[in-house]
Amino acid sequence: MQAIDLAQKLDTFTEHWQPRVVGQFNGHDLMVVKVKGEFVWHQHPDTDDFFMVLHGHITIRLRDGDVRLGPGEVFVVPKGVEHCPVAEEEAHLLLIEPMGTPNTGDRATAQPRRVV
Repeated sequence: MQAIDLAQKLDTFTEHWQPRVVGQFNGHDLMVVKVKGEFVWHQHPDTDDFFMVLHGHITIRLRDGDVRLGPGEVFVVPKGVEHCPVAEEEAHLLLIEPMGTPNTGDRATAQPRRVV
């Protein structure tokens, strides 16, 4: 057993919007992701969506208003709520989701799970 160095894990890839699994916790994937630009509008019908900003800033667009997050801030999108993450400049996030949750809310369009 050893500590997980999130910065080191983030240094292993350059792609945006392609989360990498860095560990697991009670049936959940702990993932890091680099984001830049706009993701797709989507929802998760069976689970909340957890975002923690490690570096940079993101905006979580919601149909009834936006939520802006900076380093150290967390936001949870309730299950079933449509949202669209956006980052004007590259940002780094920690995501926690039940294992196998598709990042777009749809298995047909989701990024495959990658482990670093």
